[in-house]
Amino acid sequence: MFRAFLKVADRCSVCGEALYHQRADDAPAYFVILIVGHFVVPAALSVEITYAPSYWVHAALWLPAATGLSLLLLQPVKGALVGLQWALRMHGFNPAEASTELASNSLIDPRR
Repeated sequence: MFRAFLKVADRCSVCGEALYHQRADDAPAYFVILIVGHFVVPAALSVEITYAPSYWVHAALWLPAATGLSLLLLQPVKGALVGLQWALRMHGFNPAEASTELASNSLIDPRR
């Protein structure tokens, strides 16, 4: 589905489904922040209550953890959101909308 880390390919390499019109925008980043926050914040609070380390220890633990989790989750979450758009026939994935768009020539992909 991806041609680069977060760049969605124009078409699926297996089935040929057009993917250029997907609109994930900022939703993947929002959901990744939500997911990572639900893991990192309770862990940080637990370490703080149990061991009370200094601030540099917290920074050394939680900044790499949050960054690593975010980078690991960003591509799968974006893929899931594009798949959800396809499953719900949103943003140009509806074949009925595509035929009316082509008929009106209002939203034809300029890359063709």
